[in-house]
Amino acid sequence: MRILVVCGAGASSTFVAQRVRHAAQAAGRELSAVAGTEQSLPIDIDAADVVLVGPHLQSSLDRIRREAAARPARVILLPPDIYSDLHGTRTLALVDEALAASTELPASTERNPA
Repeated sequence: MRILVVCGAGASSTFVAQRVRHAAQAAGRELSAVAGTEQSLPIDIDAADVVLVGPHLQSSLDRIRREAAARPARVILLPPDIYSDLHGTRTLALVDEALAASTELPASTERNPA
């Protein structure tokens, strides 16, 4: 899995990306997490499965989702207190929850229609 963490200038996203990489490594999971900026998003998003958006970019969330819509990337707005997740485990859990929710289909939807 490839995670892109987006913030305004790249500083806070660097910390989040580093912490989620460490959490994944400690859990024996293989993933990449890189930092990006709102300006680099059009280029960086092509290499991402998940885009974590810093809480201060909430006003840009709709535009970011539109950019991601043409790609398989899942966009997740991080909560305001995410920077207190010093070990990255909570951030990794948010990614897992969002991915699990995006793969769930309503009961009336067939997974493999004949």
